[in-house]
Amino acid sequence: MRRTRPSPSSRRRRAALHTILGTAVAAVVAVTAALVGSGPARALSVGGTPAPVTGNATHFDGLGAPYGGCGLPQASLDSQDFIALNVFNTPGDYNQYPRPVPASQSGILGMFDNGLNCGRWVKVTIGDLCTGTNDGAPNQPFCRNGSWVADKYNGATLNMLVADSCADSNAWCRDDPYHIDLHTDSINRFQLNGAPVGDLLDHWNNRQVTWQFIDAPSYTGDINIGFLQGAQVYWPAISVSHLANGIHGVEYLAANGTWTSATMDSDMGQAYIIGPTAAAGSSYQIRVTDASDTPINGGQVYSFSLPSSCGSSCSAAYTQVPYTTSPGTGPTTPSTTPSTTPSTTPTSSPSTTPSTIPSTTPSSTPSSAASCTVASSVTGSWSTGYQLAFTVTNSGTAAVSGWTVSFAFAGSQTIANVWNAAATQSGKAVTANSVSYNGSLSPGASTSWGMVANGADQPLTGLSCSAH
Repeated sequence: MRRTRPSPSSRRRRAALHTILGTAVAAVVAVTAALVGSGPARALSVGGTPAPVTGNATHFDGLGAPYGGCGLPQASLDSQDFIALNVFNTPGDYNQYPRPVPASQSGILGMFDNGLNCGRWVKVTIGDLCTGTNDGAPNQPFCRNGSWVADKYNGATLNMLVADSCADSNAWCRDDPYHIDLHTDSINRFQLNGAPVGDLLDHWNNRQVTWQFIDAPSYTGDINIGFLQGAQVYWPAISVSHLANGIHGVEYLAANGTWTSATMDSDMGQAYIIGPTAAAGSSYQIRVTDASDTPINGGQVYSFSLPSSCGSSCSAAYTQVPYTTSPGTGPTTPSTTPSTTPSTTPTSSPSTTPSTIPSTTPSSTPSSAASCTVASSVTGSWSTGYQLAFTVTNSGTAAVSGWTVSFAFAGSQTIANVWNAAATQSGKAVTANSVSYNGSLSPGASTSWGMVANGADQPLTGLSCSAH
């Protein structure tokens, strides 16, 4: 049975200075499971799940345009395995309520938590199949006229990213505090005994899933920062992504020299409206707080500017920018080079437990001149392909105006898609060059780009970076 999600425009509301255009309707196939326990979400803090929880699962075709409910385009996500969480927890009440949910109505907050769980990872485990009816009809029980049965897919797992929200007026999104909406393309990528299940979507029907928040699997590098569509000097809206443990807040250094809390853009939890370091300026400094309410990298400061490619305002849905870093005032003094945060998550789901390719490779140019390093990691894989993330860092003492990354595939892999770089392939050899908005890097600054490759996930060979 299939359900169609209403236009996501209501969950993309923007500040008065900006209006989002082009929201899309995401088609959703209804498939679910009964709750284990019927307590409301507020019985378990929306900030986290200390133990796995079980709920109904539906699936949907993709994020709306230009953004998902967390304020990031689908193409810019760390993984194409992503989910939506419930905005409201209102059993038996299918009315619409303001978003963000005001403090006076905090009792109706769903696990989306006004966007505060955006950018976090969850481990999802497949449970029993419902043999009855589970259509999300208001005021109707889940799996009525049937029973729950185990089958060969029980125990399959996948690590997935919180990227969207569900506020639909049905039993799934209102009566079930632990309901999650899965990206349809991810379902056959669930792993069981070290291999993708392959045909789970054909045998999905009304599934039960168990899930819990986890640290970002095999996290490497640092955050990504990009300006949103319509961003300009007088409306500097950014989105922060590639997070080790989600995001709970952004502070910016204001023109008066004080650190100021930025305002979230509606409840899109990775999007914030910041301010410049000088009145009517286009340079910015920010600090970020993660889902544990801890400043990331010891309060590290990220400095960047509105790119000239945006002109009077940014026309693209997302324009990623390079930045420089400086130590914060927190308990640690981080390096400006990418760090690795090991995952504490079991590795039973290799399709989305990214493996770090051993590749922080300096160019042959002496560090006293223009030089760069590149690090890469696999951020997701499936039966026919995988996704790669690259971080390029200016490792020298001189500014660079551009960079080139070179490597070779190990087998017959081919490039399917690339973002934030211009890449070409000749046989196994791949060359990727910086683009207009991310080639200029001051010493210590980093930028990121990514690609989707067709074929089996195998380590790259000869990964190197040259600066010019």
